[in-house]
Amino acid sequence: MNEWGEERDPLIDLFGKIRDEWIDADQTTWIGANRLYPGVADALKFAYSRVYIVTTKQSRFADALLKELAGVTIPPEHIFGLGSGPKVEVLKQLQKKPEHQGLRLHFVEDRLATLKNVIKEPELDGWNLYLGDWGYNTKEEREEASSISRIQVLQLNDFSNKLK
Repeated sequence: MNEWGEERDPLIDLFGKIRDEWIDADQTTWIGANRLYPGVADALKFAYSRVYIVTTKQSRFADALLKELAGVTIPPEHIFGLGSGPKVEVLKQLQKKPEHQGLRLHFVEDRLATLKNVIKEPELDGWNLYLGDWGYNTKEEREEASSISRIQVLQLNDFSNKLK
């Protein structure tokens, strides 16, 4: 971005604006250009646990995808998207909620770097950490994660069991 004289925030805003225009013009094709991994929709639909979404997508897009692709409505205050702050900070906020006191919290992530950032924060030692073996990670990252005691590599077909 520096090489081209571009700044991050205006590009994020532009991307969001273009995505909004696409959704307004033809939501069906926009939804069709996205997908959930197999089993995720059912895991969310039948979750017995309280679910929070912490994503790098803008919240409104995550909400639309969850409604259309998974058939679930997650309360807006349970979706932390772009602009909510780093995932590590969101996890700190979530664990401080009175309703979470005394509970064991679980964080499923598909980026090993994010999980390593969580491990660096002693305040977050109470979280169970999972690297989803799907998404944005490689075989090498999954192998590395397996060697880190705080991280459990989670297979997609086991994901729904963690929400019970």
